[in-house]
Formats: sequence, structure tokens, C-alpha cells
Amino acid sequence: MHRTASQAINHFLSFFLIVVSAFLGSCTQSARQYDYSILAFGTLIDITLYGVEKKQAENAFEILQQDFDRYHQEWSPWTNGDLAQLNEKLQQGIDVPVPGHLVPLIRESMVLSQQSDNYYNPAIGKLINLWQFHKYQDENIRPPDSKQIQALINSNPRLTDLHINQQNILHTDNQEVSLNFGAFAKGYAITLSIQRLQTLNIHNAVINAGGDLSVIGQHGDRPWNIGIRDPRQNSILASVEVQNNESVFTSGDYERFYIYQGKRYHHILDPRTGYPTQDAQSVTVIHQNAGRADAAATALFVAGSKDWQDIARNMGIQLVMLIDAEGNIQMTPAMEKRIKFLNKSPASHIILSEEL
Repeated sequence: MHRTASQAINHFLSFFLIVVSAFLGSCTQSARQYDYSILAFGTLIDITLYGVEKKQAENAFEILQQDFDRYHQEWSPWTNGDLAQLNEKLQQGIDVPVPGHLVPLIRESMVLSQQSDNYYNPAIGKLINLWQFHKYQDENIRPPDSKQIQALINSNPRLTDLHINQQNILHTDNQEVSLNFGAFAKGYAITLSIQRLQTLNIHNAVINAGGDLSVIGQHGDRPWNIGIRDPRQNSILASVEVQNNESVFTSGDYERFYIYQGKRYHHILDPRTGYPTQDAQSVTVIHQNAGRADAAATALFVAGSKDWQDIARNMGIQLVMLIDAEGNIQMTPAMEKRIKFLNKSPASHIILSEEL
């Protein structure tokens, strides 16, 4: 995939979480650091290994490339892989034997959806398809017809419409359910990839998927340090040290959006209304489990400035920063202790929540 210099810069700045450790500017052989990029899930996945030998790194990169290629093929609703075939059968009312690799995505998502009060709702695949945000750069893109949106909202697809038995046979009570794990699959894939690295005796690494990342170990004698992007500026808002086995995930309204008739439409949809949410600019969460962090970032973004604390508490998320529609920075006391602001707007107000 070829990029112009400006495209490469835009790709880098599109990360909400950008690794800002010194290694980005000075990767050296003496440090035994190796970097590799994989295109999957519609984004570049940047892998950095530290303190390894060259052959060890090359072997790990080859294995992770194969893994991510498989995840992308089988977990995407837009390929001809297993998830796409499963959706097709569900919409025909057919009971479906679930392939083993999809079982954790479905079962874990059922728990996360319930804990998030359905703010994380991977059953709305048809609604996501209707909005076609993969074409957000097209000149003629516009919101879908309101009647089509309302029809899908009236059908109210949720994971509670699915039933999976001990033999992993899946049945749905609602044929409008179409699974899209865009707010969980990337995090789950990173979890599996970190585990893969550890089995290969690699214990110091970062896997950064479009700004959502997990780390193990350290960068030499210091923790990994990452930057958090300002959602309205191409600049770093803050930095945070990420500890061993932590994941940092973000949902933001700046990643895929377009302006139509003066109104901004971004890709994070509220399952209750069928429209993009309007109450937050970005949400950042830190948690040990990358899949949970991924789903929580989306759920808290949709919950918005008034309800995010209850949802975070239900999901077991203690480290949260939400930037609301007015640019105010809402965060938990635990997050305040971890974060260092570099470029906060003078007009921004920091609002601390209760301990979660």
C-alpha cells in the first residue's frame, strides 16, 4: 500500500493514541528493537519488539502477519469469511454451528453488552452498513434515509436476541440481527497477539492498532510512554506511562466523519437512535484486558457525558478520560493520577468523577 508523504503524516496524526517514547525517533540495532506494520481491520497495526534478536523478531512478525490476516478474513462482516457466512444464515432463520474462533467473540460480547446496558451493541451490523462510513471520503456521501434508520431501530436488534447452547449452536429470535464486532475484535486480536509473543519468549513489546494499543514489559529501563491526541487538533493533548500488560483504547468522533449541510456525522452510532452520538469528542480508557478496553471505549462514548460513570462502573473500568462536546475533560481520579497534560486548551475544564 503506497502513500504520499502527506498521507503518511495524516495516518500518523490520525492516531488518537500515539506512541511517543524516544524509540520512535531513534530505533537502533544496539537497542535490539524491531518494528513491523500489518494492514488489517482497516488500519495499520504497528508492532514494536524490544530486547530481541533479529531472527526472533522476524519469526514473530511472520507469525503475527498470518494471524492478523486470518482474523481480518474470518472476523470481518464484509469478507466471505466465517462471520459473514454466519450472519447470512442468521438472517435466514437458520441455526448456525459457530466456528471455535468466533465463540469467544460472541460469548464475551454478550457479557460486555449486558454490562454496558447495550451501549456496546455488535448486533447492529445492518445499521452500520446503512450508514456506509467506509465511504466517508466520497464527495456525494450523505446520511441514509430516516425511514430506513427508524425501521432498523424499531426492530431493536440486540445480543439478547441470540441464544448459544453448550454445543455452540447459535439461534436468533430476531432476523434483523447482523453481527459486527468492530468495537471488540481489534482488542481481542491484540490480546491474542500479545499472548502469542509471550509464547515466543518476547516480553517487551507494543502492538498499536491505529492508536489502540497494548504493551508488555518496558522500553529498556523505563515504561512505555504514549501520547494522547487532542480530538480537535493535530497535536498531543497529554501523555501517560503504560504499565506491563495494560491496554489503552480510544473512541473518537474524528476518525471517520463527514460534513453534510453544515452538520458533522461521525461513525460511532447510538443503537437507541440510529444516529451518531453528539455528546462526546473522545473517550480513552486503560485496562488490562484489551477486548474489554475496546468495547468500553465505544460504550462510554455512546453513553456520553452524563451516563459514562455508571457504565464504566458496571464494566469494571476505573481509568477513564472523556472529552465532552464542549471540550471539557471529564476523568476519574485514578486517571488523573496517571496522565500528564502537554497541550490542554485554556478554555478546557477538568471535571473529576467519583472513584469508580
